[in-house]
Amino acid sequence: MSRIPDIDDLERRLRAGDRAALARAITLVESRRSDHQGVARALLERVMPYTGQAQRLGITGVPGAGKSTTIEALGVNLTTAGHRVAVLAVDPSSSRTGGSILGDKTRMERLATDPNAYIRPSPSGGTLGGVARKTREAMLLCEAAGFDVIIVETVGVGQSETVVADMVDLFLALLIPGGGDELQGIKKGLIEIADMIVINKADSDPPRAERSAREYRAALHILTPASPDWTPPVLTASGLNNEGLDRLWAQIERHREIMTANGDRAARRAAQNARWMWAMVRDRLDEAFREAPDVAAISAEMERQVRAGRVPASTAADRLLKAFGL
Repeated sequence: MSRIPDIDDLERRLRAGDRAALARAITLVESRRSDHQGVARALLERVMPYTGQAQRLGITGVPGAGKSTTIEALGVNLTTAGHRVAVLAVDPSSSRTGGSILGDKTRMERLATDPNAYIRPSPSGGTLGGVARKTREAMLLCEAAGFDVIIVETVGVGQSETVVADMVDLFLALLIPGGGDELQGIKKGLIEIADMIVINKADSDPPRAERSAREYRAALHILTPASPDWTPPVLTASGLNNEGLDRLWAQIERHREIMTANGDRAARRAAQNARWMWAMVRDRLDEAFREAPDVAAISAEMERQVRAGRVPASTAADRLLKAFGL
């Protein structure tokens, strides 16, 4: 997109639910051009009063958990019930692979062609922080366009889980029936931040799925819950057969009711917004620092010297900061 759009027309069409306008607005926030970024910030400021009413749901899953299949089945259930569903992605691998969410989009064929659904890949390239910022802004634009369920999917694993958990109302970990290593490694990190755990593919071996669910329930009793009013439930489901997804959505609605009533939902969003602000300040400062001419003139050489062990990292940092004027 090279031409700067008419912001009045774009806002009007966006708020009317025009999918082409939504796509264009998200492309605008993804652009690195300073003039596009200025227009994007102005557009976001205008539509802010029309955001915040959607259910923001984060979904992650270990490899092979059937995440795309489950998201599609849940999304179709929701659009059939009258909801408008947007699926966004945070993909830290995009800078290396070009963004594997594109593969997920082709696997969600029914949802991709549903007029009441919208699937958006995360932008390729950039850091995880940059992708997360664009996903947050895309989420607001989707809400302004009338989508009332926003599903933020993590395509990668690791740090992306924490990032996504910090931009949604409920974070769901999609796992598969497992053996003795069930609570090891990345899975242990997941249950510590998850608001709900779903053992998927339960249809393939129901007794094994129930055993895994019991293991997770026992593990969750050891952890201190994020809210005294909510103990993360552990459900079994089959996204492929669309089994258990009605119970899953009922728990999501129950979570919203409880967290709204006790004020935790509003407090969580307020804290997320504050952290988002400071994260954007850090991103802008980092960008300004790296692009400063005096810094750019010596940064490559400083890095070479540090890599070669000729200059201490602290000394190189001092020189770079001095070049920036600090």
